[in-house]
Amino acid sequence: MTTSMPQRQCVNENWGLGLHWRAFPLHHTATHRMTHRLSPRTALLLTIPPLLWAGNAVVGRLMTTHVPPITFNLLRWVVGFVLLLPLAAWVLKRNSPLWTHWRRLALLGLLGMGSYNALQYMALKTSTPINVTLVGSTTPVWMLLIGRMFFSFSISRRQWVGAVLSIAGVALVLSRGDWDVLLGLHLVPGDLYMLLASAAWAYYSWMLAHPTSEPAQIRNNWAQFLLAQIGFGLLWSGAAAGGEWALGLGRLHLGWPLVAALVYIAFGPALLAYRSWGAGVSRAGPTVAGFFINLTPLFTALLSSLFLGEAPHLYHAIAFVLIVGGILVSSKRS
Repeated sequence: MTTSMPQRQCVNENWGLGLHWRAFPLHHTATHRMTHRLSPRTALLLTIPPLLWAGNAVVGRLMTTHVPPITFNLLRWVVGFVLLLPLAAWVLKRNSPLWTHWRRLALLGLLGMGSYNALQYMALKTSTPINVTLVGSTTPVWMLLIGRMFFSFSISRRQWVGAVLSIAGVALVLSRGDWDVLLGLHLVPGDLYMLLASAAWAYYSWMLAHPTSEPAQIRNNWAQFLLAQIGFGLLWSGAAAGGEWALGLGRLHLGWPLVAALVYIAFGPALLAYRSWGAGVSRAGPTVAGFFINLTPLFTALLSSLFLGEAPHLYHAIAFVLIVGGILVSSKRS
């Protein structure tokens, strides 16, 4: 997509938490510069998703006995689709420019909707929410590697230092301040699922930031752009869920816990988190944004502690300092 300077400035000034958010436009030069200043508003945009995704991990774990993971992902996006439809139904019409760019949007739907959360819910079948979000903390590394391999992004020493600091903070949360606990950690099949999910999410984030030829009337409207992705994501999720039921793995325990969980994950971790993430990625770049994902294990530990009635510990505060330090180091201008 080619955007003139005045238009690009106008789009960037409209980012925010109000109803006039635009979607995820980013000019070619901005993509390769990746040195945007991390303003308080951008930091807030990138902090909202980890908080909501932490709740998603806890809820996903609770729902393992109510609904199979891939079906859960499908239902999540069905509800999200219904919620967005009144705002962006136009994008699905026959004369919409969506259909001339369906291949790219189908890939975004596969990576962001059809793969990431399905793999995360599958991981939660054999792993705990904190472990799953810890493995997800490899995302900043995936961001750097995928950016280098596929998007001609140069990795600086500062960014590697930021990655080490941030992952150290996550490891501190997992170990509960005792390194012997970390050394005795045993990986389970769910950890592999989460590694694949993290790689998919990293590539998805780079696609959001990389310049494209998508028409402005879709790209610059967050609801239409997200609904277009969800539409294709439902096709991928539906096919996978069909396979899940064909293999005899399908079951569904209807009731208020499942309904409440679907309302939460559709509105919060799905729509609001994806909206915030797209906005934050366009402002800070995918590599800096990736470090914010390492807040997820910290938030998950705090939410788990809250539900268990346990007070936060000193190591949570130290981990927070390390994670935020990694974010600041990686985003600082040279």
